[in-house]
Amino acid sequence: MKQQHSGGWIEVICGGMFSGKSEELIRRVKRAEIARLTVQVFKPILDVRYGQDRVSSHSGIHTGALAVGQAKEILQLVGPDVDVVAIDEVQFFDWEVTDVCGELAEQGKRVIVAGLDMDFRGEPFGPMPLLMALAEEVDKLHAICMVCGAPATRTQRLIDGHPAAYEDPVILVGASETYQARCRLHHEVPRGTRMRPTSVLDGSQNGES
Repeated sequence: MKQQHSGGWIEVICGGMFSGKSEELIRRVKRAEIARLTVQVFKPILDVRYGQDRVSSHSGIHTGALAVGQAKEILQLVGPDVDVVAIDEVQFFDWEVTDVCGELAEQGKRVIVAGLDMDFRGEPFGPMPLLMALAEEVDKLHAICMVCGAPATRTQRLIDGHPAAYEDPVILVGASETYQARCRLHHEVPRGTRMRPTSVLDGSQNGES
């Protein structure tokens, strides 16, 4: 049984695509609502896959949400009586989202965030590694590798049926692309050299937009 927290705290739900992150976030939101807690849900404005007024899972369940352009807007929109703040696709926000989550937790709110922990290259995605370090609880979900059926922790981007190259932009809008869940063995990133594990700490950049 998980430890019960008396004040505010941060929960991170992470994993690759198709691992059920949004579904788990929605499940926790609905349980909080059943407990008669006041909940607000946010998402990045660039996530328009299922409309801008909802968070939806690949399985079709959904909950209402507010779309915002910058993380700091969340602080302005959260009401004083809100008990739970949920943020989906948190990896798309700027690094300020870590400060926003921290401030909300210090206000006594339960903060639930969900997002990709790695980009298509298999490298840490945006603010996710820092959020995972600061959170009280971290749950990493696995999908199923579409090649071999093993637990999948990575996201394979395919452009016109071929693995996306390392040099391709992390966020690609309008291309003919699809995604698959892959295990470490079957994850392909042609060309380029993968980022050193220490680069997240020493301040070097990996070309994310």
